[in-house]
Amino acid sequence: MNLTPDESASLVDEINSLTGSQTSVQVCVCPPFTSLPVVSSKVEQSEVHLGAQNMHAEPSGAFTGEVSAEMLRSLYVSHVILGHSERRQYFGETNASINSKVIAAINANLRPIFCIGETLEEREAGKTMEVVGSQVREGLVNYPSSALDLLVVAYEPVWAIGTGKTATDEMAQEVHQEVRKVLSEIFGESAASSIRILYGGSMKPENAAGLLAQPDVDGGLIGGASLSAKSFCDIIQAALSA
Repeated sequence: MNLTPDESASLVDEINSLTGSQTSVQVCVCPPFTSLPVVSSKVEQSEVHLGAQNMHAEPSGAFTGEVSAEMLRSLYVSHVILGHSERRQYFGETNASINSKVIAAINANLRPIFCIGETLEEREAGKTMEVVGSQVREGLVNYPSSALDLLVVAYEPVWAIGTGKTATDEMAQEVHQEVRKVLSEIFGESAASSIRILYGGSMKPENAAGLLAQPDVDGGLIGGASLSAKSFCDIIQAALSA
């Protein structure tokens, strides 16, 4: 929940000027709903994709304050973040409710950025693999193999979001490898190998290169570092060099 439409426009102008024409690394910006129209017009002529931070599972109806997949599509949104840890923590989203949104997104030809991750308590209790495994299995119930090209998974250890703490390169790889294994069990090894798994726990320019060098880390879901065009583009540069 950052930036007004004017502030979002300025940030995206800067991102466009720094990295808007390269195609080697896919870049997507996900502003608040109120900034989507202006950012949509800004990225129209660039290689930067547009995503939203959330959506409702139903196409329309008595859900005051919510936004549907069709509304996002009308603004040329291509991606949508679903199941972010803050949505789970503060708004009571569950694996089942997130699953409904994931299915609604692909039915609207939107690319879900499907978020998973454990809390500090769960990690300290040795439950990381159990938690992320169940989140993947329950969050992707009835997901059709024919739409796997739309799916993006984002692992975000809750204890590393906005805290300055970051999983070590090896810790991130260990969980990403487990997620890939669970995806293989669901969809088959060949399909799972092509699904992008992003790391989303305080990735920043200082640690991006090491994280992105891991074999199962395919990109980043950038939080605070995306509010500065320079730091965001420095991470993109690290991805280009990975």
